[in-house]
Amino acid sequence: MNLPLKNSLELVGQITRFAGRFFKEVFRPGFEFKTFLHQCYATGYESLPLVTITGFIMGLVLTIQSRPAMAKFGAESWIPGMVSLSLIREIAPVITALICAGRISSGIGAELGSMKVTEQIDAMEVSAINPFRYLVVTRTLATTLMIPLLVIYADLIGIVGGYIGVNMHGDVNLVRYFSQVFESLKYLDVLPATIKTFFFGFFIGLIGCYQGFNASSGTESVGKAANAAVVTASLSIFIIDMIAVQLTDLFF
Repeated sequence: MNLPLKNSLELVGQITRFAGRFFKEVFRPGFEFKTFLHQCYATGYESLPLVTITGFIMGLVLTIQSRPAMAKFGAESWIPGMVSLSLIREIAPVITALICAGRISSGIGAELGSMKVTEQIDAMEVSAINPFRYLVVTRTLATTLMIPLLVIYADLIGIVGGYIGVNMHGDVNLVRYFSQVFESLKYLDVLPATIKTFFFGFFIGLIGCYQGFNASSGTESVGKAANAAVVTASLSIFIIDMIAVQLTDLFF
């Protein structure tokens, strides 16, 4: 077996074992609720400005870029429905998750890597504090909960951006625009796209925690942990999205 493939399989196995430990710890008594709320704030609220800008630009650019092609076929009235479907089903979940992987997963990896290097995690164990429950469980649950909420928020902001884009070269009433948006959406368009965001959030938090929790000694390892967290989390998002698309086609 060649070395890159072997290393990749070893990484998958180690992350799987790390996830198993997470599920073991999450159901034990003594949950750190205050730390969980703080992580929800850091993960969700502090990401709002970046998600707002990203979501608005996604909707605006998608509308502007699609207008010429739709105009050739006299289908400009379909733009609101097309933009909303594209955003909700695929573009907003993936792009928002990637943005959060860059911001959140790298931050978690760097933070826990720094704690590992400075032996703060070892000090917690000596003080009879379970560092895995305190550091990993709270952060992973926070990202699992907050990423779907950020994606829903990005969907709404993207649709508003689409409204601005439509009115740059036309005059569409707000009520008419949103009626066209909701007429094109079905329950099965929203449900699979929402479900996969929970998996995005789980792996963004889990991989960031794994890379930081297993950082080697030396300050250089902190940067490596943050970089590895972003790369691995981003790759996992694409893999989850590919699987989700296949399952959606099969069952929906």
